[in-house]
Amino acid sequence: MDKFEIIIPTIFGLEAFCSREVRSLGYETTSVEDGRVTFMGDWEAVCRANLWIRTGERVLIKIAEFNAVTFDELFEATKAVSWADWLPEDAAFPVTGFCLKSQLASMRDCQAIIKKAVVDSLAQKYSKKYFEESGATYQLRFSVMKDRVTLMLDTTGDGLHKRGYRAHSNAAPLKETIAAALVYLSHWKYEYPLADPMCGSGTIPIEAAMIKRNIAPGLTRSFLSESFYQLDKVIWDKMREEARSTEKQVPLTILSSDIDPDTVELAKHNAEIAGVGDAVRPVVGDAADFSTELMYGTVICNPPYGERLGDAQMCGQLYTAMGKAFSRLDKWSCYILTSNEDFEKRFGKKADKKRKLYNGMLKCNIYQYFGERPPRPHHPDK
Repeated sequence: MDKFEIIIPTIFGLEAFCSREVRSLGYETTSVEDGRVTFMGDWEAVCRANLWIRTGERVLIKIAEFNAVTFDELFEATKAVSWADWLPEDAAFPVTGFCLKSQLASMRDCQAIIKKAVVDSLAQKYSKKYFEESGATYQLRFSVMKDRVTLMLDTTGDGLHKRGYRAHSNAAPLKETIAAALVYLSHWKYEYPLADPMCGSGTIPIEAAMIKRNIAPGLTRSFLSESFYQLDKVIWDKMREEARSTEKQVPLTILSSDIDPDTVELAKHNAEIAGVGDAVRPVVGDAADFSTELMYGTVICNPPYGERLGDAQMCGQLYTAMGKAFSRLDKWSCYILTSNEDFEKRFGKKADKKRKLYNGMLKCNIYQYFGERPPRPHHPDK
């Protein structure tokens, strides 16, 4: 199979996690920039990336890249691409994208010009002026950043964070990609317990269970490229069977709870859909009262920030209560995500380390508190 450049956009702050995931699939990254990871791959790589990437937003094929500061330059460079190599005659090819820090500042104008240029290019190949676009959808995406235009083909469709297990969620759900990154950052070992005492719709514990059992996050959903003529169904079947064959049925101790009974039932439902209902069994409980007799473990949680749920005073009181409760877990590690700049003061303890990322438009920090290293797990079968 021919190789091409594959781009995986990410939330700012998750690039390193996504890069490691790409390498774990057997591909070398060619660049890691703010908000994107790039590597060389073929159509099988497109399938694998869509099925396995947990911390990226979507899988895009780079079609062309060039500089443009005028609409004429944008039109001519786009038209010069051999679009018939990518798009069949009956393809539906909507265009979307964004412009940032560029002389070409109008997204809608760029969108219309790129669309017209693609039509003109296809017209030369197929000897026709009008295209009904009645076939499979080939979503075209563009970015114009600092006068550099990148034209891409979206192979994913709905964002990769839509795993398929969370049809419904609570009022302020954490994105699955961020939840997976929190689990990666924690270096949680499945032989020891993990706790999320404000689990909401269950995203963190579900992502943790799927990671430790090596369940491909895209295994039960569909992708836009499944209808591409370049990708035979046999390839998708092969990649899905490959993913199923690597799943591990390891025992897990995951303590998850939430103060709202309806939310707890929602989390249980989501865990069942995700195939980890035996490991993720949320109960009703207040994070301020969280306790356990288990000596070692990891807490990962995403408390309310104050911007979206409740007010700052209520969140401050919650953080103080969390600090008192978590202080009893003297050998546990804690990873807490919030945008609240007063978190450490309210929590009552300075973090051992902080890591910045963006949750939507909110700049957040992952406050990391390192517990005592637990004993090396004993595996009698090894």
